[in-house]
Amino acid sequence: MKVIEARGVKKSFGSFHALQGVDLTVNAGECVGLLGPNGAGKSTFIGVVYGVTDRTEGTITTFGHDPRSSSREIKRRLGVVPQESALDEALTVVENMRLFGRFVTLPQAQVDKRIDELLVYMSLDHKKDAPIRTLSGGMKRRLAFVRALLAEPELLILDEPTTGLDPAVRHLLWQKVTDLKKKGKTILITTHYMHEAEVLCDRIVILNQGKIIDEGSPRNLIERHAPGYVAIYDSSHPSVSQLRERAPAHWAIYPQQSNLCIRAPTLSELVELQKSEATEPLLLRPSNLEDVYLKLTGEELTQND
Repeated sequence: MKVIEARGVKKSFGSFHALQGVDLTVNAGECVGLLGPNGAGKSTFIGVVYGVTDRTEGTITTFGHDPRSSSREIKRRLGVVPQESALDEALTVVENMRLFGRFVTLPQAQVDKRIDELLVYMSLDHKKDAPIRTLSGGMKRRLAFVRALLAEPELLILDEPTTGLDPAVRHLLWQKVTDLKKKGKTILITTHYMHEAEVLCDRIVILNQGKIIDEGSPRNLIERHAPGYVAIYDSSHPSVSQLRERAPAHWAIYPQQSNLCIRAPTLSELVELQKSEATEPLLLRPSNLEDVYLKLTGEELTQND
């Protein structure tokens, strides 16, 4: 079953073309990740999916409905974790959830039961009566998940769900998303964390300047665009220029912030190169989705991404 089907979707804001003919299908039970630089069109596409943003051209259906005319029907069947948690700081945890519960089509008694279950699920039951202003950033993010799951949605949209969180909270949320995948939920996620996308997503869609430039499973994208192993060196090291000169022309060599990355087809070839200059890398690893991203978008990953 196709949960989302977009064909030739375009969106312009004046002279700025945020989406330029996007074709994308998301099937039931899939976890699809949207990757791309800031301004690539990820959040715009998400808005078009459930009718918050109206497309300029093209067709799109969500659960078989056009978001332009049936956004209410679509919203009843999805949950959204937006970039900002948007919780009422003056209310308690349970008061916030009950307030949101008024907007979902569930009886109040069922809403209260569901709130209790989800607070336990997200390890927030001990904060049930705590004011929102006393919660940490990680707790607020987990509470945004509680809110999104309240009406038991068929489609879960996660817009940069773990940005700014410490590793422990991030891994907790990854486990919850994995649990939801096992239960058959359809998930559409945007993220700037390449490892997060590799861990969670069945399929990756890479956007740049409003266009899809490639898609596939994380492993297929890596094998297609950046196979092999990567060594990362401190660019200020005296021997790095010699390493660059000695590397065969078909190897990938590219900067990453203050470092230099060299990608070779095999680990043994990379080790032989560094032995020739007696230079130890800062890191030696298999190539990953980050290398694919850098190659396809031409963008460096920064702390702000």
